[in-house]
Amino acid sequence: MDFCCDAFKIIIELDGSQHYEEKAIEYDNKRSKYLENMGYKVIRFINTDVDYRFDSVCESIMCVIKEKRKYIAKV
Repeated sequence: MDFCCDAFKIIIELDGSQHYEEKAIEYDNKRSKYLENMGYKVIRFINTDVDYRFDSVCESIMCVIKEKRKYIAKV
């Protein structure tokens, strides 16, 4: 994982071209399922999104955080 926020149980993955090979896709899917079963939300971005659409990436992350906050407030 590239970044993890334990407070909100969010994991951010930044995927380069190697993540689009068949074995890597299978591995990433299994790993994401494992982490989701542990209560984490896995968010994936391609590297070019971070390079060229950084604001959109940040907005997407903030949306997930806001949803997590709503859930935490209800519990």
